[in-house]
Amino acid sequence: MSSSERRRVLFGLGSVLALAVATLWLGAAGHLDLYINPRYGVFTMVLAAIAVVAAAAGLSAVARQSAHPHLERGHGHGDDVTVVPDGSSGRGAARSLRVVAVAVAVVVTVGISTAMFVLPPTTLSARTAQQRSVDSGSLSTATGSGGAVALLGSGSVDTSEYGVKDWAALIRQTTDTSALVGKRLRLTGFVVPDTDGGFTLTRFVISCCAVDAQPVGVGVVTDGSVPAANQWVTVSGALAANPDAGSDVPLVIRAATVEQVQRPSDPYEY
Repeated sequence: MSSSERRRVLFGLGSVLALAVATLWLGAAGHLDLYINPRYGVFTMVLAAIAVVAAAAGLSAVARQSAHPHLERGHGHGDDVTVVPDGSSGRGAARSLRVVAVAVAVVVTVGISTAMFVLPPTTLSARTAQQRSVDSGSLSTATGSGGAVALLGSGSVDTSEYGVKDWAALIRQTTDTSALVGKRLRLTGFVVPDTDGGFTLTRFVISCCAVDAQPVGVGVVTDGSVPAANQWVTVSGALAANPDAGSDVPLVIRAATVEQVQRPSDPYEY
């Protein structure tokens, strides 16, 4: 193995080791759920542990080869020479390109690993929710609430455990919303301000990880002041007709109280 090949192998194994250790740290600190669906937590931790062992073994093997170069095949001085028609200028350009590529990869890997250890884990924000269209009607892939919608006509249905995801789906998927008007509910989510003076009570729904997180929300109108964007609140009130006649969302929560709260330990819905 040439010296340049050895450097690339060391960098690759070191990157795997750093990211695997960071993943294990997130899991041990209880922060991994901020990035992936909890049902994948154990699987991810097991794979990260395997990656640590494999990367450490690989680094050890490379170190032994470096200490005993006679164990390597083809360790002559010609290993690093790249023959190109232009001679030395071509070799110099190729070497410079490799150096730049390795430097960029090192900076990115070190930056990601450092951020995972140093920066406090956080959830997705109101800005992300707005970018991903929190008030869109494409809730089917995130909610799967078809069964609950079908049972709405039954007065025995217990909606006390319904979250933002469930109510957002019910409001959008129910053709006759008159049965919902006056329905009292209490929900917790974060604030995404609206342009009309209200706000959308929002949660992110995760299928696999934070990359595929889809924001869902229920509109809120209140006689009080609107909390700041990203503030977590618990809203108590009743469903009422949306005062915005031009909106495609028929119902909103007419808030009786809007209480500012701390972010819950599990901020996502699934």
